[in-house]
Amino acid sequence: MASDVSIRTEGDVAVVTPAGELDATTSPLLAEALDGILGAAEPCRGIVIDFSKVSFCDSRCIGVLVSSYRQARDLGIGLAVSAPQRTVHRLFVIAGIDQVITIEEDTAHAMETVLA
Repeated sequence: MASDVSIRTEGDVAVVTPAGELDATTSPLLAEALDGILGAAEPCRGIVIDFSKVSFCDSRCIGVLVSSYRQARDLGIGLAVSAPQRTVHRLFVIAGIDQVITIEEDTAHAMETVLA
């Protein structure tokens, strides 16, 4: 289970870091964090979701990512995923998420991508 979802701001980018497993029970924590960022009165220019601490995710997590991506796109905010572990990255590829959402190997590159 995800024990927490941390958020930090670096310049104009919000970096969201979930930890543990993201499934039907825990994905709403990620959704809540992203909704808070996207609904802010003064939204950031970019969002990076750092998956380095996520060991598992399922279709609910993918749904959260796609929904947040669409909302960010509509608001003109860049959104990217960074540093997914091998099994999580494989799921993203199988689901085709890598064709929609930018996936970078590290957070620094993802931050550059969302601001470009």
